[in-house]
Amino acid sequence: MLGLLGKKIGMTTIFTEEGTEQPVTVIQAGPCTVIQVKTNERDGYSSIQLGYDSIPPKLVNKPMMGHFKNAGVKPFRKLREFRLEELSKDLTPGKVLKVEDVFSEGDKINLTGTSKGKGFSGVVKRFGFKGGPKSHGQKDKHRSAGSIGASSYPSRVFRGLKMPGHQGNKAITIKGLRILKIIPEDNLILVKGSVAGPRGSYLIIKKQFS
Repeated sequence: MLGLLGKKIGMTTIFTEEGTEQPVTVIQAGPCTVIQVKTNERDGYSSIQLGYDSIPPKLVNKPMMGHFKNAGVKPFRKLREFRLEELSKDLTPGKVLKVEDVFSEGDKINLTGTSKGKGFSGVVKRFGFKGGPKSHGQKDKHRSAGSIGASSYPSRVFRGLKMPGHQGNKAITIKGLRILKIIPEDNLILVKGSVAGPRGSYLIIKKQFS
């Protein structure tokens, strides 16, 4: 599944040809540079490794710097491997892939981003619990989860029970988002709807073929 690495710019609205207002997410998709090519004969599967968002060499450790030197490219902040069923002959280390090389307007894509981290949260904020009653002798239990299980049977807490804990900062994949517009000169795509993550966060953009 061919794709690109990108960065979330923010959200805005556009008007369709029918005159309806449509909320979109603006994403900078690429340009990405091919770092490594893997083949079935040598590695057991076919894929390409892409680099995005170049950084100074002083920020890269020696093993990674050697990896970039073998490919003959400058260092990048983000690397991602994309599996392919068939490798094109022009996909060689150093080749730059732009947004128009991979995507077209109307394509459906799968977007993976890291959701906003909200720290340790209670059940009211994390899962929308109602909380305890505000009267009848209740004290300091207004945002409590209540009982988490019976004591005699089954005498344990079931796995997956909704309880307080860390909220956010997880990889979220949204499938089937449609590209409404492409601005090739700036490597921008406008995707219908919202995408997980804050402004400036990195995204994995994969083309959906099914």
